[in-house]
Amino acid sequence: MNPKECNLKEGEGETPLLTVVMPCFNERTTIREIIRRVLAVPLRLELIVVDDGSTDGTCELLHEFEREDRCRMLFHARNQGKGAALSTGLAAATGDVIVVQDADLEYDPAELPELYEPIRQGRADVVFGTRFFGGKLQRVHMFWHKVGNRCLTFWTNLLFNSTLTDMEVCYKMFRREVIEGVTIRSKRFDVEPELTAKILKAGRWRIYEIAVSYHGRSYAEGKKITWRDGVRALWSLVRYRFTDWRRLQSDAGCAFSGGFTPTRGRVSVRNFVVPRPFSPIRQDLPYRVQ
Repeated sequence: MNPKECNLKEGEGETPLLTVVMPCFNERTTIREIIRRVLAVPLRLELIVVDDGSTDGTCELLHEFEREDRCRMLFHARNQGKGAALSTGLAAATGDVIVVQDADLEYDPAELPELYEPIRQGRADVVFGTRFFGGKLQRVHMFWHKVGNRCLTFWTNLLFNSTLTDMEVCYKMFRREVIEGVTIRSKRFDVEPELTAKILKAGRWRIYEIAVSYHGRSYAEGKKITWRDGVRALWSLVRYRFTDWRRLQSDAGCAFSGGFTPTRGRVSVRNFVVPRPFSPIRQDLPYRVQ
């Protein structure tokens, strides 16, 4: 790939737009604060929040932000899973660069500029956060979750000949063209390995890692992922390693190609904007490369 063809040109027109896609389900206690933190990030951005059929009053709180110019609120009529919510959000994204942000407070949006920098400088097409190196603040808890994460990351690297240190991390930032045309088939938390597998299997994207802090929740505090999701994640890695996913893009799922097709149920979209063409980033900066 010619770097000159895939650089975001900041000096020519508007500053590149970052789209933050935030799936959420029953996050009443954190949704206001996480939106406030995202909007405080010193980057030109839009925030797309996809409520996945919340029943705890989260929807009502989201309506408070509908007049905010940089926010768009999308609503699933019923719960479909994180993967389905992420599909809807990605399809609505209009930014040059896109990042996934959980609706809890486990990840700090103040660190988004650090992830954005390798892309802005033209070094990376994809930037993964990592909780396992770099010395950032980490909550000490849930030993078996960490073991499971390390195992899944090991299998990711073995299957795709990579050197990632944290496959399951929420923070995955990518240039728009990386995800265009990709069909997301996963409905639950297995969307993380699916995205990772498809990015790695493409074999053409420059992938870097940046250390991020992690303020993990307990189940009592609202954590939702379980060991069953770990099993699904492993199956997804194997599945997408040995399956030509390009042949599957006509199957059920949401093709991110300028529009969206919900897989189940009804989606209500407020202030929906038709995505604009990708505009290409420049310069160079050394970071940890995969």
